[in-house]
Amino acid sequence: MRIWSVHPSQLDAKGLVACWRETLLAQKVLQGLTKGYTNHPQLKRFRLCADPVQAVATYLHIIADEADSRGYNFDRTRIVSSRPKTVEALMPVTQGQLDYEFDFLRQKVEARDEKWFATHFAKDARPEAHPLFYVIPGDIEEWEHVKNITK
Repeated sequence: MRIWSVHPSQLDAKGLVACWRETLLAQKVLQGLTKGYTNHPQLKRFRLCADPVQAVATYLHIIADEADSRGYNFDRTRIVSSRPKTVEALMPVTQGQLDYEFDFLRQKVEARDEKWFATHFAKDARPEAHPLFYVIPGDIEEWEHVKNITK
């Protein structure tokens, strides 16, 4: 399960679809509707919110907005609550985590989508945070399972 901290506009098509599906699974986990993935480390930060299900639903609406902007059709009826009128950055993400995810994404995209890579991952490209997150100083989050990344 990968619930990206990077802005959905930086995800390639496969990354955006996978993020949608995996976050729908996370929504079910947070609702208590599945026995699997209940201790998944990616969910720790949502569980720290006052309303974890609303937080993940808001995350999903933002993913669906990006899908809409690309002409994709993500089924918003699968999101358990309506979109809030305003989106607040509810959860912190460390700069180290954001940088790690961006580098991880860059490596994945370079291998699977040359065109997206060429237009979205120039040498001076920087990660942007998903609107649900606000960036704080710090290293990679303790819950992250770090993989070896080539730069």
